[in-house]
Amino acid sequence: MKKLYFGNLPFTATEEEIRTLLEPFAPIESVKLITDQDTGRFRGFGFVEVEDDKAEEVIKELDGKDFGGRMLRVNEAHDRPQKREYRW
Repeated sequence: MKKLYFGNLPFTATEEEIRTLLEPFAPIESVKLITDQDTGRFRGFGFVEVEDDKAEEVIKELDGKDFGGRMLRVNEAHDRPQKREYRW
């Protein structure tokens, strides 16, 4: 599976809408919309896991496309670097 970053999503977007958007291009393993830890509000981006061989097609078809009045940013997600742990 490949993890894709979906950015610039409308703040009203739901997991179901993302699944519906992707259905024509690839089977979806998971969708995770990111929320603010303090307020619980959606932050406008998320991650979707799709089959490796479908990832490039999804990026090609959806990056820059209008979704809910916003231009989607879709690319392959990269793991966040580990934060350094400081010891005093």
